[in-house]
Amino acid sequence: MARTVIVDVETSGLSAQRGGRVIEVGAVAIVDGTAVAEFDTLIDTGASIQYGAYRVHGISEEMLCGKPLPEDVWGSFSEFVGDARLVAHNAPFDSSFIRNELARLNLGLPNPWHCTVRLARQKLPQLHNHKLDTVYRYLFGAIPATAQRHRALDDARMAARIWVELTGDH
Repeated sequence: MARTVIVDVETSGLSAQRGGRVIEVGAVAIVDGTAVAEFDTLIDTGASIQYGAYRVHGISEEMLCGKPLPEDVWGSFSEFVGDARLVAHNAPFDSSFIRNELARLNLGLPNPWHCTVRLARQKLPQLHNHKLDTVYRYLFGAIPATAQRHRALDDARMAARIWVELTGDH
């Protein structure tokens, strides 16, 4: 019963190296192809949200007021993940932001990362691109009507279904 945690983040900017912060994290734990737990929270980092990032996810600075602080989120996130392998759609992006947040708190996350973009490129080379929406629609038809696009938990749920489908992890 290997545990896999599929993660997605929404950020205040487009680069952790240029000061972008994680303002929302969503994660879905999968065991034997089934979602067994979820983790989701907005995070009040105090960072200004760049317009380009806001246009993607629609999270405003006002929405973050009163939400948990980074030091209250990342320890809980690390406990949720445990020793599971981590998966993200475009893992280099998500992992760089998460590692940056953890480093700020002197925490580490040695878990291996896997990427559903990379996996989709290998398994579905015929697609014109390998964006989350494109891969999801190809595999499952329509995106769920209830899904909030470019929000962490719903994107993690979609990436989890892609992971399970493409790896046969069920």
